[in-house]
Amino acid sequence: MDEHENGHTRFIVALLLTAIGAAAFAVTFRLSLNLIYRTLYSAQSVVEAITQLPVWLRLAVPTMGATAAGLLSRWQLSRTQGVSNVMEAVALGKMKLSLRVTAWRVAGSWSAIASGLSIGREGPLIEFGGALGSTVARVFGVSLNQARVLVAAGTAAGFAAAYNTPFAAVLFVLETIVGIVVLEALLPVMAATVIATALTRLVVGGGPIYGPRAFAVASLFEFATYALLGVLAAGAAFAFKGTLAFGERLVERHPMSQPWLAACGGLLVGSIAVFLPSVAGNGYEPLNLILDQRLPAAALAFLIVAKITATTGSVASGVPGGVFTPVLLVGGAAGSLYGLALQGLGFPAVASPGSYALVGMAATTAATIHAPLTAAVMVFELSGDYPIVLPLLLATVIATWLSRSLGGESVYEAELRRRGVGWELTLDGRTIDDARSTSVREDS
Repeated sequence: MDEHENGHTRFIVALLLTAIGAAAFAVTFRLSLNLIYRTLYSAQSVVEAITQLPVWLRLAVPTMGATAAGLLSRWQLSRTQGVSNVMEAVALGKMKLSLRVTAWRVAGSWSAIASGLSIGREGPLIEFGGALGSTVARVFGVSLNQARVLVAAGTAAGFAAAYNTPFAAVLFVLETIVGIVVLEALLPVMAATVIATALTRLVVGGGPIYGPRAFAVASLFEFATYALLGVLAAGAAFAFKGTLAFGERLVERHPMSQPWLAACGGLLVGSIAVFLPSVAGNGYEPLNLILDQRLPAAALAFLIVAKITATTGSVASGVPGGVFTPVLLVGGAAGSLYGLALQGLGFPAVASPGSYALVGMAATTAATIHAPLTAAVMVFELSGDYPIVLPLLLATVIATWLSRSLGGESVYEAELRRRGVGWELTLDGRTIDDARSTSVREDS
């Protein structure tokens, strides 16, 4: 076997190990959280667990969990966000992701998520998949480009295992992480996604995680209302990103050491959970209520403000975790509120506020991460509702276009810019804007 064939074989084996490892970790992460809720709280979810606690424990549990995450942060974690590290490693090939550091960061995420902080589980799963791909690449001695592909494949596997959305996982990596579509990355990413999704469904189960939905478009006039929802979703994303940036600037101006900073974030979440337990966790449980149209307008408005505030407090306090699912909740609540308003004003074309919740989820997410196709396909896969596809595409295009036209960056681009790393994507390819460093950095 010549050197080329040997290198190709090593890459295939490395890809298989990355996909299987990322999926196995994701399944373990999810099942361990469910085990904690059942054994410690006798509950099926974090929201149910927090709801049944007495008031003082609603305040204490998130604070203690965040403090534990802060202690881990003080020992081993870096302040940079995991997803932005993965983006830099794949797009620029200038960062070596450390599995050891990632393991500590993931442990902090687990502690925070188990105790009800307002962060998504997709963050640690994406980061672990990327770090695993980087580690496997070093062990197998593959080329730099193959290493970048393995990081991308591990990222896709983690995303797919988190949401059970294989198409959206591939698109997320191509739109957000890689930034360009090339077969060199596309085929391994797709293969890793298939493996991870199959293994996850084998253990956790398949089907849309929000259950099958059947919302129909009542008339052609309703497309105009969905277009306006895209505008409103861009505003919701602007509020989310602006509040998050404000919280991070506040922490930078008034620095506080860990674990006290994380404890303050947990205390903020606990203070909100005293009055609104559904703010705890990533937002999965209240989203189901929204899609079932079981929340009144006042509760939706309160939930939007509370979720943005709780997520800002969680992320700005240095607790590692994702913002993807909290954004879905904010968008779903905003879309449902908009649908209820249209019904209240007597618009005859409004079929169901639930359909506006679905479209609001996609459009707000698209405007936040600047990945309209990922957001549209993801919400379609989450709901299994084909008739809503055209409104999804329409609203996500408008929301993303408005966000970019107003000069807004995606939440991941903003994090990279703060670190002096950035690039522009055009029809001519990627233009690198990284004047500060051209050397490989270690994630440590």
